Order: sequence, then structure tokens, then C-alpha cells
Amino acid sequence: MDKKRYAEELKRLEVELVALQEWVKSSGAKVCIVFEGRDAAGKGGTISAITRRVSSRVFRVVALPSPTEREKTQMYLQRYVPHLPAAGEIVIFDRSWYNRAGVEPVLGFCTPEETDRFLEMVPGVERAMVDSGIQLIKYWLEVDEEEQAKRIQKRITDPRKTWKLGTLDLKNVALGWEYAAARDEMLRRTSTEWAPWHVVHTDDKQQGRLNLITHLLAQLPYEPLPTREITLPARGEKPAAYEELDLTPYEIPTPF
Repeated sequence: MDKKRYAEELKRLEVELVALQEWVKSSGAKVCIVFEGRDAAGKGGTISAITRRVSSRVFRVVALPSPTEREKTQMYLQRYVPHLPAAGEIVIFDRSWYNRAGVEPVLGFCTPEETDRFLEMVPGVERAMVDSGIQLIKYWLEVDEEEQAKRIQKRITDPRKTWKLGTLDLKNVALGWEYAAARDEMLRRTSTEWAPWHVVHTDDKQQGRLNLITHLLAQLPYEPLPTREITLPARGEKPAAYEELDLTPYEIPTPF
């Protein structure tokens, strides 16, 4: 996508996201957005595009680390529940409880029986979430094999992106078909009337971001921001007793 057009469209959508934020605050809505998808499909970049012009007090991103030894003994969904939204919040899960349907079974971190039990129970849990007033929106980001390989190669060679390359990423590429089978089973068994999955193709990252944000905005009944007339007040007169501090000793070097 043309960079200029992308910037213009994103700016327009950012205005709508601010309007969504204000509606969530005023209405007390509870919104939960789940991001899942293939490695290097663009989850992080899309989340950044959504959140860069809004308040982190309203849009809260949750990216949980691997479970602790204590958490491994808990009911599987237990560690996710405290992060669900309260009134006036939008919580974005950068990967979620659906680890149990994808990463964990493919890498052998849980048994087939545990995955099957999860797939059986999660529609009911999500129904309880929705019945409690949470608006649950689930996205799967899909990227083709060739484009995924290009992006992971960039993570290997670009020092700015090496932090994205986890110890399991290369192994995950080799297990692409196993992940595809796990994805298919997850979509079949957990896309429901009350919490459907939405697949977003992100071979073109910019187009995928715009498509997803446009779809997200269409899921929620917010209203555009009203026009406000704001006048910038003049600065008051300097008090006679005030003597301004010389900031020179505190200034940082200016190499540029």
C-alpha cells in the first residue's frame, strides 16, 4: 500500500479510535480484544497502531509471560481472569488463553487431552464473559509462508528487530503445518455466535492494519466526537517576585 495513503487512512482511523475511547469511558463499556495468529503476522504492529494515539488508562495491553510454577498448578484460565476489562476499559490480549489451542499442544507443553478439554469448555467460558457485559472480539492474523519467512529473516539480520526473535521462533517455522492444523481445529470449535473468530490477512501489513481497525470500529456502537470550540488562554503575567532558574547546568549534550 502507498505510504502516503496509509498515513492518511490511519490518521482518520485514529480520530475514530479516540471517539471510541471517549464512548467507552462515558458508557462504562467493557471491551476485550484477543489477538492470535502466526509468528510474524503483525500482531504487535497492529496493536501499536491501535494504541499509539489513545490513553493507556483506557486501552490496556496484556501480554503475559510464561506461567510461573505456581500458575501451572492453577485452573488454566485463572491467570487471565484478573486482566479482563472493568467498566470503561478496552483490554487487548497480545496472545491469550488460546495458547492452550496452539503453541502449547504443538510444542508439547500440554497433553492432547488438556487441549481437547480446553476446546470443549472455552465457548462456555466466553459465553459467561459476554453475559457479564464484556464485548469480546477475537482476531486471527494470517500471513503466508513466504512472507512469514521474509519477516523472520529480517529479525535475524536487523539489530532493531532481533529482540523479537524468541528461542522457539525458528522451531515454530519448521512446525508450520502442525500450527495450521491446530489453528483449523481451534477455529472450528471455538468460533461461536457470541464470540466468533475474524481472520485478517496481513501479507500487506499496512492494509491488514487498516482493515482490522475498520472492522473493530464497526463492532462497537460509539458515536463520533462532537465538535468543540476551544480557545487557548493567554499566559498570565510573570510574578514580580519570580526569578527564573538558569537551566544550563541541567541541559543534556546536543550532538544533533
